[in-house]
Amino acid sequence: MAKPIENTLDDDITLLTDTLEEVLKSSGDPADQKYLELKARAEAALNDVKSRVSHASDSTYYRARQAVTRADDYVHDKPWQGVGIGAAIGLVFGLLLRR
Repeated sequence: MAKPIENTLDDDITLLTDTLEEVLKSSGDPADQKYLELKARAEAALNDVKSRVSHASDSTYYRARQAVTRADDYVHDKPWQGVGIGAAIGLVFGLLLRR
């Protein structure tokens, strides 16, 4: 079973943070081999996380777009039910904002 995207992103962000903290704690001497290795690891982790976040946002956008299309089709097929659902949602939001 695949891990949820949120957990994977949390793990990636934690890995990135830990790696960057190691870079910051090192001496920072550009001639230091350990510093160069940590910097390369941080750059690779950053690029990997950026790629995963981009993929996750693309996937989320696609799913949201599908949901909007299905809702639009539903409202066109059953306009009075759509009006009723919209009114109910408006009522709930109105009550919540009133508080």
